[in-house]
Amino acid sequence: MGKHITIELFQTHGTNCPIRIATEREITVLYEDLGKNTWGYYTCIRRMPVIHINSRLQGFLRPFAVAHELGHHFLHPGVNTPFLRRNTLFSIDKIEREANHFALHLLIGDLQSELGETSHQFLLRCGIPEQFHEFY
Repeated sequence: MGKHITIELFQTHGTNCPIRIATEREITVLYEDLGKNTWGYYTCIRRMPVIHINSRLQGFLRPFAVAHELGHHFLHPGVNTPFLRRNTLFSIDKIEREANHFALHLLIGDLQSELGETSHQFLLRCGIPEQFHEFY
């Protein structure tokens, strides 16, 4: 679903850096201490989109979390996942999987697998840790 959007973003911005894309799209990225269990969340209040990222995240997790929240911005406009988690019985699993899929494709950018390369090898070459391969 989101792969074509990530390709358009890469072509438009000339980068797959989620922080740079957010900045160029005028989406504020805030780094806050969100505790141990929350990597980030997305809000859009009065048409002002904001990505909140846990300042405790390091390494691959930080750009992945920004890319994931960008996925919510592009794929799920108007969906308030923190509200859904707290106040409804609606399953948000599908939305989260879509945002994870979007994030991986954005972070891979325009890289292509090589002849004979498995998807596992390809993702490792792209710098994607094994624990995230299931979202490809």
